[in-house]
Amino acid sequence: MRRFPVRTLLLMLLALAAFGRLYWVTHRDASSGGQPDGLARRDAAGKAPPAASPTPGLPVASPECRTLERALDGALRAPQDARAHAEARQKLDACPALPERACELGGALAVRAPLAAGESAPLRGLLATLCERCPPAANVCAQSVGQALLEGAVGRVPDAAALAESRWNLAHAGQEGTKAACDSLVRLGLAPAAQSDTPVSDAVRTLVTELAPTCAEAGLLPDAVLRAAAAQQGLQAAPKLVALVTARSIETKAVRPDQVTGAKPERQAFDKDVNTGVVVSNAAPGKRWAADGALRAGYAPELKHLASLRIRATGPGSLRAIVRTPSGVGLKDPEGGFFFVNPTVCHFRGTGQWEDCKPTVPLLDVDAVSVFPERAGVEVKELEVIGAR
Repeated sequence: MRRFPVRTLLLMLLALAAFGRLYWVTHRDASSGGQPDGLARRDAAGKAPPAASPTPGLPVASPECRTLERALDGALRAPQDARAHAEARQKLDACPALPERACELGGALAVRAPLAAGESAPLRGLLATLCERCPPAANVCAQSVGQALLEGAVGRVPDAAALAESRWNLAHAGQEGTKAACDSLVRLGLAPAAQSDTPVSDAVRTLVTELAPTCAEAGLLPDAVLRAAAAQQGLQAAPKLVALVTARSIETKAVRPDQVTGAKPERQAFDKDVNTGVVVSNAAPGKRWAADGALRAGYAPELKHLASLRIRATGPGSLRAIVRTPSGVGLKDPEGGFFFVNPTVCHFRGTGQWEDCKPTVPLLDVDAVSVFPERAGVEVKELEVIGAR
């Protein structure tokens, strides 16, 4: 008998075991309908196999969505073709989620069908639907409001047609687009209009007063910023802003400041003694001048309502309210970390007698009241702030 080495014998045994395992697996799969081991066990237990997971990625667009851009382009190329317009309208209405490229055609629709040519134009109707459904980043109506404000800031005065176009764009921007458009109005128009020493062009002022009512009706104008702009612009310059302010009945009284900074001895302007005072014109303008002025009366927490002020001084100057605003709106206090606007509450003559200063409208969220002298030798004998916490 032939003898095999031990190593060879071990290899033959391993090969035989592997073949047996392979034979058992393949024949077992065949007996269970060709299913893998795990699936056969689930079937034996009477459970259906789970559905295959969808491939991660964007959802499959409907046929109407995939061909919407082409249909809109066809309507643009033949604006008088009723058939092309009907096809674009059908696909637009049937597409549940508008593609970005379709939304980007809103600009071309606005050019081909200006509002001055008539709101009933077929292309105008397509534009209205796009604006009402497209997201802010691709919403030509929402973007046009911000663009009009930027153009107004550099001196481009809108005519009647341009104003009507801006009103139409805001009215048709859709829910999310309206939020974005009104945010642009607050940041680019309302906040600058609420700041002292910030020139606001007639174009921006006109756009703000024309568009603010729509944003106010939608509840998208911060009340504190609206009131500050109305106070800064005044009744003659911005009657529509003043009219948007809702009247409130609040009990007020003289509120002493929690902190006074600026010209020394600063507390003598609030000691209820008209025989003492502080020469505010001695203060040197610094990097916080826009917020602090020569004398700053700070409140912590801020005043929820400022109704009026009284001042007794020698020499002219002005009083500004430092009004807290939402993040990113207006100026930023580098040390306090909050944003603010600083409308001028009033100008005082400084006759040595009490003078009443009442803003055009009561102000909200007032962080401080600052004094700004207009020449040398201005002394504040006493300053009284009337409000409520």
